[in-house]
Amino acid sequence: MLSETIQQALNDQIREEVYASDYYLAMASWCEVKGLSGTSKFLYLHSEKERAHMMKLFRYVNAAGGHALLHTVRETPHEFKSLPEILELVLKHEVSVTALINKLVDVCLKEKDYSTFNFLQWYVAEQHEDERLLKSLLDMIKIAGSEGRGLFLVDHEIGKLAAVGKS
Repeated sequence: MLSETIQQALNDQIREEVYASDYYLAMASWCEVKGLSGTSKFLYLHSEKERAHMMKLFRYVNAAGGHALLHTVRETPHEFKSLPEILELVLKHEVSVTALINKLVDVCLKEKDYSTFNFLQWYVAEQHEDERLLKSLLDMIKIAGSEGRGLFLVDHEIGKLAAVGKS
């Protein structure tokens, strides 16, 4: 059985994963409207991935004897300035999610809930990979540029990541 503390912390993380999915969906829509088809595909996929993360947590809470809950999620921004801004916002958000996952891991250790601790190790590794990928995309923009042909090239390369299922 999950302690109340762990159950609450996992439900809080569920809410954050829903927000991340909505946030990336709003970004994908903005990119699609702006003609950034590669990046929109990448962000649509990233949104779906965040929803899958939420469902994994949701099912874990219920299977572990808790009660997974959906909370009201705050509204996401829907206007952005540029592709570099979007990728910087995604990286910033992923860094904040990493901090939340690390805090959740700490709670598990304090509560001596080693089963949930073990379950969360997948999220720890996933966050590391997401941050690394986004940093590499920002490096690509620094090299190629974010206007004209450089923007076209970057968008195309990001689209390739979506085509192989990386987001």
